[in-house]
Amino acid sequence: MLILSSKYYFLYMAQKVTFKEKARYFFDNTLSRGTISLIMWLGIMTILTVVVFAIIYTLTGVNNDGEDGMGFFESFWQGLMRTLDAGTMGGDTGWGFRIVSFGITLGGIFIVSALIGVLSSGLDSRLESLRKGRSRVLETNHTLILGWSPKIFYIINELVIANENQAKPRIVIMADKDKVEMEDEVRDNIAELKNTKIICRSGNPLDVIDLAIVNPDGARSIIVLSPPDAENADTYVLKSVLAITHNPRRKKEKYHIVAEIKNESNLEAADLVGNNEAVYVLTPDMSARITAQTCRQSGLSTIYTQLLCFEGDELYFKHEKALSGKTFKEVLFSYEDSSIIGIKNKDGEVLINPPMTTKLSESDQIIAISEDDDTILMNATPNPTIAKEAIFAEGRKTLPKPEKNLILGWNHRGILIARELDQYVKEGSELHIVLEGYDLDEIKTHVEAIVSKQKVIVSEGKISDRKVLENTDVKKFDSIILLSYVNMDTQEADAKTLIALLHLRQIVQKVDHKINVVSEMCDIKNKELAEVTKADDFIISDNLISQTLTQLSENKDLKKVFDVLFESEGSEIYLKPITDYIDVSKPVNFYTMLEAASLQNHIALGYRLAKEAFNESSNFGIKVNPKKSQTIQFSSEDKLIVLAE
Repeated sequence: MLILSSKYYFLYMAQKVTFKEKARYFFDNTLSRGTISLIMWLGIMTILTVVVFAIIYTLTGVNNDGEDGMGFFESFWQGLMRTLDAGTMGGDTGWGFRIVSFGITLGGIFIVSALIGVLSSGLDSRLESLRKGRSRVLETNHTLILGWSPKIFYIINELVIANENQAKPRIVIMADKDKVEMEDEVRDNIAELKNTKIICRSGNPLDVIDLAIVNPDGARSIIVLSPPDAENADTYVLKSVLAITHNPRRKKEKYHIVAEIKNESNLEAADLVGNNEAVYVLTPDMSARITAQTCRQSGLSTIYTQLLCFEGDELYFKHEKALSGKTFKEVLFSYEDSSIIGIKNKDGEVLINPPMTTKLSESDQIIAISEDDDTILMNATPNPTIAKEAIFAEGRKTLPKPEKNLILGWNHRGILIARELDQYVKEGSELHIVLEGYDLDEIKTHVEAIVSKQKVIVSEGKISDRKVLENTDVKKFDSIILLSYVNMDTQEADAKTLIALLHLRQIVQKVDHKINVVSEMCDIKNKELAEVTKADDFIISDNLISQTLTQLSENKDLKKVFDVLFESEGSEIYLKPITDYIDVSKPVNFYTMLEAASLQNHIALGYRLAKEAFNESSNFGIKVNPKKSQTIQFSSEDKLIVLAE
């Protein structure tokens, strides 16, 4: 049976293909090519219809006015007009002419109606394609953002500020999200784009073909965002980076990629995927480190925010041949309007606050805090006046003591913050945790496993409840950290934090005891509500991380600087009592403060005036990178901002 069937099959295949079948096959293939092919066939049918009826007009000799003699071309024109517009035959006379005109008009109705339908459908399809954002981006030298998360709005805000002095800056965004929806959200969340243009495209950042749409080879920098709700968020980031760096059609030059990673265990794989072209920000660890540092020093988060944003002073690298052979201390006094914090040597190694006797070589670059890269000028006052009599030559050190710190609320960053706090506090310190909705014993066991200097006390309580806060006796703590509950709605979580913050400030105001309160907000728009409490320290996690990503997108060498500043080892930023350095009975200039700090191997970066600690308009009394010749009258309550170990 099978052999018989095969025989008939081959006999069938051997039959000669007819012209009709070939024509039908050709017709089917052309129709499958889309709208253009349909329009072509309808056009051909229209021309053929008009030609046929033009021949009939010519051969029959009928005319609109009943007279003979209308030629082929005139007949063709008359037929074409009746095909395109059925109303044209309304004034026809003569039944012979009317009958022929009716035939051509009837054919035209079907053909033109089909043509209009095809055009409308094709136009709708094209508009839908444009709406989906699938057209190729022709921009070059643009900032490319891959992925979508709440951080994107803070990043765009910072890039808009950074791009103000550039010609025709462009930000291109690709995410697996509707193009129009992305554009609407950007308009709703970004107050002013100034001279920056935003271009959105829909696509999968993990797909090599989709990536080609946004021209990664022409981008000056690429930011890869971690999806906020994905269980294995790092996998998406690594695949996106891999699709760029290992694309067989990639450019020969190196890419400038900045990406965020959430799990430290994935950093090794990330380095392999990055191919020495990507720098990574370990976002949970960075948030924890900044939180641990700022909770112990009121005003530190304001300093970090000022250094990380593009408004005000920022960090820059500069090569200055004139500094070759000078000691680092001499370099500190060479700039009036910039603060030098370290050196980058020819090997790319970053030295923050090196020994004052370190000599610069011709290939070294300085690392400076300045208003802009063109304001880093060797314009210091020659032989500046230094009030040596006001300096405590040997320095005074405020001895550390055991601390009591309180964490209110809980999320995955709590463990990291506890670990970081243990790097700074003295032996015998205490860490109290008040939370709800978690297993207390489990939390205590986890925290105790990673700390050695702190006694851990965990209790249950609703952080927004005034009675819970009063019973906790918050006034006995040196610092309080308010963490957001990430397992609930963002606005609900921030509402709990804000209510707790209001209660805390009211309780603290009644006692003569300074407590540093650091608040974590999920939504930066709630920062204005929190400022009503006159608190000067806020950790807006997404905001600070976004600022860091944006800074690195402009200069990825800053990664080494941030690694040192945010680590517990090496030099960090501190706000130390002014009386550790000088006698405050007389006004002094900042050259004097620079000298006093250098005698203790510290670098003076600025100061904080206690009298303005709650004045937002004066940046809570904080002044980073002041003009060094300016004279200031300090009080015993003021702080000196220094880089120190």
